[in-house]
Amino acid sequence: MAEKKKLLLRLDPAVYDAVARWAADDLRSVNAQMEFALRKALAQAGREPKK
Repeated sequence: MAEKKKLLLRLDPAVYDAVARWAADDLRSVNAQMEFALRKALAQAGREPKK
């Protein structure tokens, strides 16, 4: 597996709190929840990453 990219992301505190609650509900870390949401958005836009 390729090394994962690191990224500094600035979020509004309310957005972070909402993502953290969503992640807790799904038993994921905030990082994993962000990747999940991004992958879902990419799929909906027809822009899935190449395997």
